[in-house]
Amino acid sequence: MTGQKRRVTAADVAKLADVSRSAVSRAFTEGAYLDADKKTRILKAADELGYRPNALAASLQGAGSYLVAIFVGEMPNHYDKEVATALINGLNAAGKWPIVVGGSGDAAKAAVQNVLRYPLEAMILRSGSLGADVVSSCLKLGIPVISSGRIVEGPNVDNICVRNREAMAVMTKHLIKQGRRKFAYLSGPGAFWSTGERYGGFEETLKAHNLEPVSRLYGDYTVMSGFNAMQGRSDLADMDALVCANDAMALGALMSLKEQGISVPEDIAVTGFDDISMAEWPNMALTTLRNPIEPLVKGTIDLLLAREADPDRAGETKWLDAELVLRATH
Repeated sequence: MTGQKRRVTAADVAKLADVSRSAVSRAFTEGAYLDADKKTRILKAADELGYRPNALAASLQGAGSYLVAIFVGEMPNHYDKEVATALINGLNAAGKWPIVVGGSGDAAKAAVQNVLRYPLEAMILRSGSLGADVVSSCLKLGIPVISSGRIVEGPNVDNICVRNREAMAVMTKHLIKQGRRKFAYLSGPGAFWSTGERYGGFEETLKAHNLEPVSRLYGDYTVMSGFNAMQGRSDLADMDALVCANDAMALGALMSLKEQGISVPEDIAVTGFDDISMAEWPNMALTTLRNPIEPLVKGTIDLLLAREADPDRAGETKWLDAELVLRATH
């Protein structure tokens, strides 16, 4: 039985090119001086043997690792997946090597501690469930932290986030202007920072118009949780607007209401938050708030590069505005 082929090493290249091991290292180090003839022989030998230098080993010798970790949690909904894909593409275009880390609870903490063993250039936090201890661990190791999608307090921590509270206020005001008065709210898990911000904008706007929500329902930001939240309810007649904390739950709620013969938007208006790709499907046509992905990704990478250029600069927070997208469900 043929065994696995041994990995080609720098020593093999040095032997074939008849140079020292250190010369091989210099040949693959940007800016390092090496005689042109030796470099030509080394590169020819490397190509012949199929040699590729160990990037992690090079990073331990002072070269940049280009590794950027993205913690995405469990990615329970479509928006998180769309942002993660865009971040990966953006980091690749910026010459970085993204490492995606996921999970929840203790498994998530263990996964983060494992990835911190690598020579990371930065940690991007996309999930709202990790605590301050993770940020502290990163900063102690000299790894910059960029929080994308929520605000994380800490020295030298950079943040980029949509104005959740203000956006939900805009949506609620629009529905009030449309004549809606009997509001229900479908909320996400309380552990997420955005959950409180979005509900806060909704609740404050109702109070400013001397209104109170008739019901606050709960889901987990998934389509099925939105569907299940509206099943078998006896209070649907008490609602004329259902404001949902994200699109996935809104789409699930929309499917449930249609299944029960409730007319949308004639009986109940349904709105979301994020503007995922499914929201514009003709059979959904969901009225929502666009949580802009392209500016979020660009801003995240800009913060990363700014921190790279000046590691000691004060933490910066970038705010993005959501856009009201009017379709057929309001």
